[in-house]
Amino acid sequence: MGAFSIFERSSSSSSSSKVLLNQSTFWQNKLLQQKKFLVPVQQRRVHSRKAGAAGVRRGINNPVAALSEDLVKGAASSAVPGAAEKPVKFKVRAVLTVRKNIKEDFKETLVNQFDALTEKIGRNVVLELVGTEVDPSNREAVLKDWSKKSNVKAERVHYTAEFLVDSNFGTPGAITVANKHQKEFFLETITIEGFACGPVHFQCNSWVQSTKDHPGKRIFFANQPYLPSETPAGLRALREKELKDIRGTGKGVRKLSDRIYDYDVYNDLGNPDRGSEFVRPSLGGEQRPYPRRCRTGRLPTDTDMHAESRIEKPLPIYVPRDEQFEESKQDAFSAGRLQGVLHNLIPLLKASISARNQDFSGFADIDSLYSEGLLLNLGLKDGLLKKLPLPNVVSKIQESSQGLLKYNSPKILSRDKFAWLRDDEFARQALAGAFPPVSNLDPKIYGPQESALKEEHIIGQLDGMSVQQALEENKLYVLDFHDIYLPFLDRINALDGRKSYATRTIFFLNSLGTLKPIAIELSLPPSGPSPRSKRVLTPAADATSNWLWQLAKAHVCSNDAGVHQLVNHWLRTHACMEPFILAAHRQLSAMHPIYKLLDPHMRYTLEINALARQNLINADGVIESCFTPGRYCMEMSAAAYKNWRFDKEGLPADLIRRGMAVPDPTQPHGLKLLIEDYPYAADGLLIWSAIEDWVRTYVNHYYPNSSQICDDKELQSWYAESINTGHADLRHESWWPTLSNGDDLVSILTTIIWLASAQHAALNFGQYPYGGYVPNRPPLMRRLVPDENDPEYTSFLAGPHKYFLLALPSVLQATKYMAVVDTLSTHSPDEEYLGERQQPWIWSGDGEITEAFFEFSAEIGRIEKEIEKRNSDPSRRNRCGAGVLPYELLVPSSEPGVTCKGVPNSVSI
Repeated sequence: MGAFSIFERSSSSSSSSKVLLNQSTFWQNKLLQQKKFLVPVQQRRVHSRKAGAAGVRRGINNPVAALSEDLVKGAASSAVPGAAEKPVKFKVRAVLTVRKNIKEDFKETLVNQFDALTEKIGRNVVLELVGTEVDPSNREAVLKDWSKKSNVKAERVHYTAEFLVDSNFGTPGAITVANKHQKEFFLETITIEGFACGPVHFQCNSWVQSTKDHPGKRIFFANQPYLPSETPAGLRALREKELKDIRGTGKGVRKLSDRIYDYDVYNDLGNPDRGSEFVRPSLGGEQRPYPRRCRTGRLPTDTDMHAESRIEKPLPIYVPRDEQFEESKQDAFSAGRLQGVLHNLIPLLKASISARNQDFSGFADIDSLYSEGLLLNLGLKDGLLKKLPLPNVVSKIQESSQGLLKYNSPKILSRDKFAWLRDDEFARQALAGAFPPVSNLDPKIYGPQESALKEEHIIGQLDGMSVQQALEENKLYVLDFHDIYLPFLDRINALDGRKSYATRTIFFLNSLGTLKPIAIELSLPPSGPSPRSKRVLTPAADATSNWLWQLAKAHVCSNDAGVHQLVNHWLRTHACMEPFILAAHRQLSAMHPIYKLLDPHMRYTLEINALARQNLINADGVIESCFTPGRYCMEMSAAAYKNWRFDKEGLPADLIRRGMAVPDPTQPHGLKLLIEDYPYAADGLLIWSAIEDWVRTYVNHYYPNSSQICDDKELQSWYAESINTGHADLRHESWWPTLSNGDDLVSILTTIIWLASAQHAALNFGQYPYGGYVPNRPPLMRRLVPDENDPEYTSFLAGPHKYFLLALPSVLQATKYMAVVDTLSTHSPDEEYLGERQQPWIWSGDGEITEAFFEFSAEIGRIEKEIEKRNSDPSRRNRCGAGVLPYELLVPSSEPGVTCKGVPNSVSI
């Protein structure tokens, strides 16, 4: 920097600066007046929950460009007293951070070497710097050191380019990038150094395709957010062009390198070309309403013009290029293990489990999966083990053609091996809505709407209360799966090896604040094989009724597992989020403040949903194979969507809708929980409030008055398209919230962030810890509860435990399910948790907002400590006690692996 002054700007105030004088006051004043050559050393202070306690901060030094000799001479000459004021040319430097693939195959290495060679003949990376004001003389520069660094093996490589600009250029607002190489590259950030305003940051995090595949230039905007009406004149055309490119034309087959976001119906779950058993109805439209998914444009099948042809595993399915898993995610537990399980382990299981070994003969067989393992017949395929990224799970037996598949012991067994048998544990895992149950199904088709549950079934189990008194004191609760299952039962029970009821379970809230199940109603269609379509069982009075009660509870858990997976998990947090994400990319510019707010909560969701369509929810996929509804799984999900309401998806509204809380403006969250020790609700409300406070601060900062919200064309287009196109089948419903003021926007955004983060975490990451022990939460049942008049009642009496095991999934079904939910319950090492985000010090150019985000992060850290405190409080019996698992599903942070805790920012697995 020579003799020039060094300016240091504190991040606590964008207007305050500290000047260290090394020259005369004349030089200082002259340079400040021109504001053309000063390069501040900007030190931002940020903190992270991972670094320790909330509030811990560390200094981040941004790189600073060295001033060239020409620049110094130009500054000196123009600063001479009396010299004529005229534009001066000076150099600024661009530093590009490119993330490299850690693993490269031989072909990629050759292409990289070829790109390094062709740099010399002009096939390079060309940048164009665009100012915020209209300036026809935008500046170009070429990346200088690509070929020199072609052999660098670091994960991140920094490249530089120099622009020669006039002193009246203004502030950089955008950069276009033309990649003339053969291969795409991942551009993480760009920093422009040398302007008086200090370093200008561009948070890119995007793949830049070769111009041979995508001739246009890529556009990246600086991190300063702008509402559409505030867009500087020099950036308006680029803002519109970028959105137009992302929307595409709605035509053609998408290439994997495309970055186009569009909508389609779920018409790719079946594969009619393989045969009638693989035909599945299209979801989305008047007949079967459903949210829209990302369009791929693939050609129709040969046998059905309305069904889209499939891309089968392991070939990749289209999502926009930037939505695809990054390499670290691909190689990590979540994606790598998922691919390994689906493509290699499950076929191996099918081949290894013989017809003679289809069922568990005793509970010891189930226990042995965790202690001894399951033998796999590898034959000549022992190379498969190398393809399974499960080194601690599968191992080859020396000098043998067999491998050993050993499962980790689920968390439900860690405190009390027999906890799953207890009624209180059954109730603890099944907190649901309030009593009494009434059906909304058509009585002409499905029989009387009234439940078979009567006062005489429960009166003796209410601790001396009358039923009326228990109702008045909010002591009775119901877990009701009647209406979702009953319309499908005839078809489900006609499937081979599938048997189900439509269940209702009544719970009583005792004086200790815990629930106990007091009655279970098992319903079959009136036209079913049993003359008794509704049957009520109560807790055991003897040995026989104990086994019948255990079977009834298993059917309830199977109902619960199906609704949990198909409705609460897949539909409400995966499928219903996708339209909001598609619309955000299509309608909100990357420089829009609301896009910046939502960005971390959209990460990887389109990719994981596409993988689900390819491998999990497709015809004969994992979900159909492992859950009771079988081939009717997704039709059941579509039936539930008819009752989905976005205005009830926020946590407070959902708790009130389900009868678990009542409105109370005197309480901190505006409601009162009817069960005080309801861990999901109590912890969830802390996180909900933290999200809401952060969103309110953010919204109020950018929208001081309601008219700005109404006049924001991008914002209104995003919300309108999310409803009218993304949720087209429900677009005419009157319950959709309006978007006309700040409170509306805060509510909508808080709900979306809640669903993507905490709600999904609570539903997803406990799947293996609780469901990995199949008797605790069987995903399917194969036998009904026997009745005295049934032919198999005698065999039940002779061997009730054997009958119970035969009612559970087979060995193949159980081990396949366990392998998949173990993978889906796993955090990858690159997980980004609530309160964290990529490049936290540069994601926004607004200092006040950056500070507000750090406050939000600190609050999330405080919530984590509060949850830990609650889990060690013996008065909270639903989360603390002998054999009771602590409730950690909403603990915000986690280490990698299956931990039963951790709240990622987005639906990323």
